[in-house]
Amino acid sequence: MQSVVISVGGSIIIPKALDVEFLIEFKKAILDFVSKGNKIGIVAGGGNICREYNLAASEVSQISEVDLDWMGIAATKLNAELLRVIFGDAAYEKVINNPKLSVKSKKKILIGSGWKPGCSSDRDAVLLAKTLGAKTLINMSNIDYAYDKDPRMFSDAKKIEKISWKDFLKITGDKWVPGMHVPFDPEASKLAQKYKMKVIILGKDTRNFSRALQELPCRGTEIY
Repeated sequence: MQSVVISVGGSIIIPKALDVEFLIEFKKAILDFVSKGNKIGIVAGGGNICREYNLAASEVSQISEVDLDWMGIAATKLNAELLRVIFGDAAYEKVINNPKLSVKSKKKILIGSGWKPGCSSDRDAVLLAKTLGAKTLINMSNIDYAYDKDPRMFSDAKKIEKISWKDFLKITGDKWVPGMHVPFDPEASKLAQKYKMKVIILGKDTRNFSRALQELPCRGTEIY
């Protein structure tokens, strides 16, 4: 048996509208993995819902970073409840708000949300992985690889297949800003480095995701 934690970006749960096809295939991949006796933790991100609410609030009033984070956390809770209900009885009956608390349950699927201001749900996924004893964390988002610079702004951006935490943090910086666009939250990265975890960044292709779960070669960036 092995434990793996998945950080699922809100941008692939609900890019513009809820992506039902992705949710169906994602559910199949998870249920297949746990049917083999494995345990999995899933932490939902806020994604575009978070960013739209933060932008709207900031246009109306001067909002503190803490309050922007609290709105983002609320968005993750909604996405997490969605994941919890689609897994039904296969999942633990409550969304985990504190990733540091050990849950006594025979359920093989645990669903978590954001927890505290000052970081993204990626950091909460790292903390949940520590709690579950998982050494591998899979980060699913709307990009297939991390790049050495923003590919939306630089045509010569190069994809990264393997990189150390030290070099990865040189690219992302080491400070969290609410709503920031990075492949993996800097605060989460520093924590994963401390706990000597491996993080795999990949896109929403569920077949590729299944290969990552099985520790088979897959498309994505491995950070170690």
